[in-house]
Amino acid sequence: MTIYTQIDENKNKSLLIMVIFVALISLLAFVFDKVGGFGYGLLLPALAFSTVSAVGGYFYSDKIVLAISGAKLVAEKNNPELYRLVENICIAAGLPKPKIYTIDDSAPNAFATGRDPNHASICFTTGILSKLNRLELEGVVAHELSHIKNYDIRFMSIVTVMVGMVTLLSDWYLRSFWYRPRRRDEKESGNIGVVMLIIAIVLAVISPVFAMLVQLAISRKRELLADASGVLLTRYPEGLASALEKIASDKEPLEAANRATAPLYIVNPFKGEPFKGFLTSLLNTHPPVGERISILRSM
Repeated sequence: MTIYTQIDENKNKSLLIMVIFVALISLLAFVFDKVGGFGYGLLLPALAFSTVSAVGGYFYSDKIVLAISGAKLVAEKNNPELYRLVENICIAAGLPKPKIYTIDDSAPNAFATGRDPNHASICFTTGILSKLNRLELEGVVAHELSHIKNYDIRFMSIVTVMVGMVTLLSDWYLRSFWYRPRRRDEKESGNIGVVMLIIAIVLAVISPVFAMLVQLAISRKRELLADASGVLLTRYPEGLASALEKIASDKEPLEAANRATAPLYIVNPFKGEPFKGFLTSLLNTHPPVGERISILRSM
């Protein structure tokens, strides 16, 4: 399988993931309504709010991410060398030049955001600009432009919104259980009502966890794809490999990052490996840096 077929396959799988999330939300609504007897009293407001959040997230997710990260737009006159570097790789990738932002933080890292190549931004920390040489920075830029070209930035925004929808509905219905009046048919149904209640509570608890794990798994896979796609642009895998080594070996955590934005960065902004063994493959936002470097150096 070539890099191009992998990109096509990932784009096709995007629709499948969306269908799975919609099915999960529908299942949650069906079970919770059966148990709670709320009809559409809670479902309609929840779906309305989720729809507004989805639309807002689609069009403004990049602005939200940049704002909460403390990113500032860089004028070309203030850093012409960075602009030329990005522009050169954009020409190689056949992409329009994205907006360039910086975060005033000495921890080296970078991410891309936006909904498509015409509405994209790349953000660098001041640390990564000062600690990497030109070839290493080219590797990072090519990696982030690959996220844009592969439409990872759009897909991750959609998945994030869907995870939020599942979490919102789960939390909303779970809280409503403790305040709902007990219905007569529930009293009469006995064990059936109890079983349905247990199923609803279990779904409410595990659904957001499942949705988060799907999000993290998608993020990890797309990091590896962006590494490979970036090398196609620079034709120099050692540049990105060396950059990843420097970023990972830097012990300073990125203060501007949080759990919501962490999957966007080129390397996990939270230093150390809090989850070991089996949990590493489930809960980490990125594939192991050592594995990524090994793959790059084998190219």
